Amino acid sequence: MSSKRFQDLQVYQLAERLANEIWTIVNDWNGFTRDTVGKQIVRSADSIGANIAEGVGRGSFQDNRRIRIARGSLNETQHWLRQAYIRHLLTDEQVDTLKSIIDELAPKLNAYLKSIGDHPSSNQQMTNDE
Repeated sequence: MSSKRFQDLQVYQLAERLANEIWTIVNDWNGFTRDTVGKQIVRSADSIGANIAEGVGRGSFQDNRRIRIARGSLNETQHWLRQAYIRHLLTDEQVDTLKSIIDELAPKLNAYLKSIGDHPSSNQQMTNDE
């Protein structure tokens, strides 16, 4: 396995960017909205990067496959963003910004999962120079 730090992975950087964009948006919502939909979105978005970091940090092939959990968290985040949009909590500009990040992140998550393969011997990590 590569000795790269999780912070150097493009997939992690995109996950972090998405989570921080969502945090900024949700932080401006009123109390009820922030406590219901907002907390769900923030938790699921934060979980994407957290699972990438945890998998890389543990260093084993099995743990690094936590990217599947990260992919599930991305799907959950998209669900909550859809709900926020339907409930008129997001502006069109915010949707465009978040969609742009998600459109780049989703295939990178899949590519990262593929890069670590089905067996420990094929375990590699994608970095900024992919």
